[in-house]
Amino acid sequence: MENLVSDPLHAARSVKTFTAATLPQSRRELHAWIHENLKLSTKRESALFAAVDAVFTRHQGLREESKEGAIEALFADFDDKIRCFKQLVADLTDKSRRDPKTKLINFARFTEQLESFLALEQRGCWCAVGLADVSGFKWYNDTLGHAVGDRIIERVAQLLGEQARADDLIAKKRAGSAGQELHARFGGDEFCFLIPRLQEHSQAYAIGERFRTAVAQYNWTLEDDRLAAHPVLVDVGLACLSLGRVAERRFIAQRLSADLIQRADKLMYEAKSERASHTRFERVEINNGELVALIDRSDRVEEPRVGGNDRRRGRVRRKLMIDDAS
Repeated sequence: MENLVSDPLHAARSVKTFTAATLPQSRRELHAWIHENLKLSTKRESALFAAVDAVFTRHQGLREESKEGAIEALFADFDDKIRCFKQLVADLTDKSRRDPKTKLINFARFTEQLESFLALEQRGCWCAVGLADVSGFKWYNDTLGHAVGDRIIERVAQLLGEQARADDLIAKKRAGSAGQELHARFGGDEFCFLIPRLQEHSQAYAIGERFRTAVAQYNWTLEDDRLAAHPVLVDVGLACLSLGRVAERRFIAQRLSADLIQRADKLMYEAKSERASHTRFERVEINNGELVALIDRSDRVEEPRVGGNDRRRGRVRRKLMIDDAS
């Protein structure tokens, strides 16, 4: 009888009548079940326990490795999705803040950044807000077609971007905002820009002229042969602000931003009223929360030459700016 119960095969056949409820559910219960039901010798029982434990340990290790691998794969995939989602949000946010044609920041974003600059900036003595407008743009659209007008807008935007300093903000003005409204299909032909952290107010005028001259000297026949007889020009208005103390600007930055843009817009349209395009310039300061023009005297300055088609050659104009030595 001892030999029979010591035979594992015989013992296994003898326990087929056990139900699922009576079978062991854990390693400890399995050890007890084997000891009570198989009646093995001590040596064989120890060997069987060791084999069972080895299988349990191996499968437990495999489960842990599989679990860790699944978690790592899940988090790796999750991180990739998060990165893609963040990039998508950033791209959509940037796209919503840019003019689709010129890829410059739109006017709404420009005013936000201008307000932030005015509220926080503590460096530099001066800043300037400028508006540049294509002279007679409606004529190009009506006479040469909207496709040519489209190329003019894109090229002017590129030229202004090339002439701007790295930290100048340039924005295309939206159709429907303050100023002239043009064909809604192409938006307006006006560009708004901020020149921050100037040590001298005369630097703002130089940058405005640099913008204007770059447009006037560009070979517009590269865009359309018919532009040889009608090269593109721009008018520029610049409102140059004496920054003063940040405490004077912090709580009125929104109104100051709107006032500076309005002054630059007015100066630009004054420039457009002249027979030829040029830059109009005005210095302002904050006095009791309001912008006040700084005008001590007018200096006579010879109009710069910009090429063979410039009708202003030899003309003299007056610009509103104080003597640099004052």
